[in-house]
Amino acid sequence: MAPTCKRRVSGKALANGSVGVIYQVFENVAEKYDVMNDSMSLGIHRVWKDILVHKMNPSPGTLLVDVAGGTGDIAFRFLNYVRSVRERQLQQKLRHHQNLSWQEISKSYQEEKSNPLGDSQVVVCDINKEMLKAGKKRAQHLGYSEGLSWVLGNAEELPFDDDKFDVYTIAFGIRNVTRIDLALQEAYRVLKPGGRFLCLEFSHVSNPLLSRLYDLYSFQVIPVLGEVIAGDWKSYQYLVESIRRFPPQEELKAMIEDAGFLKVDYQNLNSGIVAIHSGFKL
Repeated sequence: MAPTCKRRVSGKALANGSVGVIYQVFENVAEKYDVMNDSMSLGIHRVWKDILVHKMNPSPGTLLVDVAGGTGDIAFRFLNYVRSVRERQLQQKLRHHQNLSWQEISKSYQEEKSNPLGDSQVVVCDINKEMLKAGKKRAQHLGYSEGLSWVLGNAEELPFDDDKFDVYTIAFGIRNVTRIDLALQEAYRVLKPGGRFLCLEFSHVSNPLLSRLYDLYSFQVIPVLGEVIAGDWKSYQYLVESIRRFPPQEELKAMIEDAGFLKVDYQNLNSGIVAIHSGFKL
């Protein structure tokens, strides 16, 4: 079972007032969040998230915390991936044991059916109750229940014990925390020794021509889409501006190293429109 928690917000975050602004933005867009993601990225965000989970390459038994993951996109992909790995492992086991009796084969399939995730679990942690509500609704609609927990919590002050998780992911969420350094320190704290940090986030485009086109699209098109689809121009204007304020790849890499992570690197996708940063707690 996932740990219970209550929402905690750091005093510094409360003092500067940013938490309330960001909370309101995501409360406003929660219901249309997935539709808007598809519209803004032309569906490419799905590919980016697939790449993140394949880079993670979780094995059965992995305990994942997905922070700022309220709608469940990473969690659902994680569960699908682990389930697929379990199925392949069973098939390999049966192929390498040609002399198994029918009873032994049947028993193997029953074990797989009773524990398709191999004790893997994902805890989705988000500061916004409306985003969690949207994620739970999607999970119910898509049939996800086992190995999945939902926790209300702040990335800057996570409500989990030290050394608890094998993997920490945050996808398109770290740029919205008030103090990135605190969020990174918390990521380090809750990971087990040997655990992995993975961050998928909009970043800085390396190609000058593409950068100009991207800026034009971001500032002229995305807020309009927000108004047409979600009835909310201001929230999507904020999201675009938050991307431009976010540290570039090398600066974020240095911040991750400052938090204590080793073997830190990053992979640019689509010329740096987004980047996946990776680090290990060793």
